[in-house]
Amino acid sequence: MAGSITLPITSDPQEMISNLARLVEISMTLNSTLDPETLLEYILASAVEMLHCEAASILLYDDEKKELHFAASTDSDPVELAKIPVPLENSLAGQIFQENSPLVVNNIPREQQHYPDVSSQPRGRIRSLVGVPMRIQKQKIGVIETINKKDGVFSYADVKLLAIIASLAAVAINNARMVQELQKANTRLREADEMKNRFMAVASHELRTPLGVILGYATFLKEETQGELSEHAANVLNAAMELRTLVEAMTNMNMFYTGERDVKPEPVSLQSVVHAACDEIASMAETRNNVLTLNLPPVPVVVNADPQKLKLAFTNVLNNAVRFSPKGSEIRIRLEMDDDAVLVAVQDKGLGIPPDKLEVIFEQFYQVEDHMTRRYGGLGLGLAIAREIVNLHGGQIWAESPGLGYGSTFYIAIPR
Repeated sequence: MAGSITLPITSDPQEMISNLARLVEISMTLNSTLDPETLLEYILASAVEMLHCEAASILLYDDEKKELHFAASTDSDPVELAKIPVPLENSLAGQIFQENSPLVVNNIPREQQHYPDVSSQPRGRIRSLVGVPMRIQKQKIGVIETINKKDGVFSYADVKLLAIIASLAAVAINNARMVQELQKANTRLREADEMKNRFMAVASHELRTPLGVILGYATFLKEETQGELSEHAANVLNAAMELRTLVEAMTNMNMFYTGERDVKPEPVSLQSVVHAACDEIASMAETRNNVLTLNLPPVPVVVNADPQKLKLAFTNVLNNAVRFSPKGSEIRIRLEMDDDAVLVAVQDKGLGIPPDKLEVIFEQFYQVEDHMTRRYGGLGLGLAIAREIVNLHGGQIWAESPGLGYGSTFYIAIPR
């Protein structure tokens, strides 16, 4: 990396906590907007802030012209920059792209300032630079670079941080491209569905890489720090876990889109499945001080079902109950039987459901709240996945509610 230069390693726990929180914030933003210009501006502004530098740019690869071009920059007119071609040869960005590896140049002498990828820009003197490639799976799509560290020199921690930001930027760019393709295919429903499948598969896959790093660092910091710092790390960890729930929902929904609907039924205790689902969301309920109260028969109730898929259905229903319940409230789970089916009921004291929405809440991406003003997170996929799984088992799922503000009860009936 930049010859044989040894990069310093930054280990300030407070700064790491701040950066992790900002990375989670960026990840959440990717799920709330698909406007490419807004996303790129937000990502670059975050890169400048977190790396403490003067400017940042994103260059994308044009496969037809075999060259890079500026897609966004914090210190120049993007329209004018887009007109400046950046060849792969004899340019720093080209070197990063072709070698598919990070590049750090600190303390650049004035006589070495004339680089083709920066010489035509009104940036002034380039004193230092760090750049990393952007990839979607194994495909290179461009480069993100930052210039002029304000204090000191670019460190190894800066490189790792920019690499995570590059992963998020690649997801954002790819998602925006997918949406544009979906709009063009609007009159061809089959092609649009295929694009949607690809969008969910790529987005859920690519978000796992930066999310894994965030979870790892947050867990480490939570365990190794104490007091207020540990609480901050716990908040970052909880936010990252919520993001992981979103990613898993996208992955599971895509599984059904692509036809992976086979169930592998076996005799299984329904109580054990319900307990496993409760364990899955226990940490989320604990952070909100919600209490899960189970009323289950002591004798095992055996059904013929796929335990993993059925657990996922219960987990999604419980997750929905926790998210829409007030903090410190109780969520009741009970099990009833008749000759034909076993009925599991999940009752909460949360937001409630209007009578005319009791059916549509099980549709994909549906939210009871308006998407511009809603207070609760989620993609609106959990209940759709639960319905799909229950249907595969020959069962039924439905909801009852007195109305908004009075909570709701979800029922899952599984044949005996």
